[in-house]
Amino acid sequence: MHSDVVASRSAEHRDSREPRSGGPQLDSVSLAIIEQLQEDGRRPYAAIGKAVGLSEAAVRQRVQKLLDQGVMQIVAVTDPLTVGFRRQAMVGVHVEGDVESVADALTAMSECEYVVMTAGSFDLMVEIVCEDDDHLLEVINRRIRAIPGVRSTESFVYLKLKKQTYMWGTR
Repeated sequence: MHSDVVASRSAEHRDSREPRSGGPQLDSVSLAIIEQLQEDGRRPYAAIGKAVGLSEAAVRQRVQKLLDQGVMQIVAVTDPLTVGFRRQAMVGVHVEGDVESVADALTAMSECEYVVMTAGSFDLMVEIVCEDDDHLLEVINRRIRAIPGVRSTESFVYLKLKKQTYMWGTR
């Protein structure tokens, strides 16, 4: 198990960023702090301060502000297989009617780790993490397909996860 920081993606690297979707503006120091934490979510504030030119206290305040604003989270990322979740799948969902209400219902399910509205072949893509095939079948067949507005689903069962990273930096 290791810690990673999940941070908002940005376009080009500049000294300050325009707010995205009404979000907070990030200066180059905040972006550098995020990159430091993405390399090691447990990196001491003193070491981050040295790297970005701030005091430990200033880094602590900036990190807390980034957390409070929802710009990033500091979380432990596990390998699902090692903690008892033997089946993962991406599920494409076709929706009739209001996509947001279906997305909200999926978001409320603990097995749904990732829910995104798309403009492609599917209205929604949902990553599901389950204990086994029976659990996956129950989630898809009895719960997802029972949501009002779900027209159909297509499942993409993971055979082997080759890469999963949160190291996109602040580009």
